[in-house]
Amino acid sequence: MDVMHVSYKTIAGIDEAGRGPLAGPVTAAAVILPSDFDTSILNDSKKLSEKRRLAATSVILEKAVSFGVGWVWASEIDEINIHNASLLAMKRAVSELNTRADLYLADGKYPPDIPGKVRTIIKGDAKEYPIMAASILAKTARDLWMIRYSWIEPDWEFDRHKGYPTKKHAELIRQHGWSAIHRRSFNVPYGS
Repeated sequence: MDVMHVSYKTIAGIDEAGRGPLAGPVTAAAVILPSDFDTSILNDSKKLSEKRRLAATSVILEKAVSFGVGWVWASEIDEINIHNASLLAMKRAVSELNTRADLYLADGKYPPDIPGKVRTIIKGDAKEYPIMAASILAKTARDLWMIRYSWIEPDWEFDRHKGYPTKKHAELIRQHGWSAIHRRSFNVPYGS
C-alpha cells in the first residue's frame, strides 16, 4: 500500500472490465479489503490465468469487508459512449457497497462521480491492492455473465471470446449479424 494512503482507515478500490469488447456490458467492481487480507493472490486481472482469477475471486468475495458490482449494458454504452459508461459502471459499483470508504482509489485518469475522496491512479490495477481486487472481481463477473449469455445466443460463441474483437468473433458477426448485446456504436467494418 502506498504511504500516501496510510492515514485512511477504509479504502475502496474501483476498476472496470470490458471497455474494448464489441459486445456485452462494461462491468465495474468496488472492493474494500480487510487490513489482514493476503495480497499474494492479487495482481492485475489481465496478468492472471482464468483459473487464478476464479480462485482469487472466491477469496475476495469471502474476505472482503464490502464489495459491489456495477453494470452498464450495450444499449446504454451506445447512448453515452464507452468512456462515460465506464465511469457510470464505477459509480454503480460504489453504490452497491454496504460500507462507505474514507478513500476511493479508481483505476485510470478520470474519477467516477461519487461522494467522498477519490484518487485516480493510472495503471492502478498493477499498483494498488484494492484496485487489483476490484479488477479481478470486475473481469470475473463480466466473463461469467458472457458465458451465461452464450447459452441464450450460442451462435456468437461469447463463452469463447467474451465479446472481444477476435478473428472468430468477426467471422460470426459476418455470418449471423449483430446479436442483441452487440454495441452498435462501435465502428466495426464487418457488422450488419
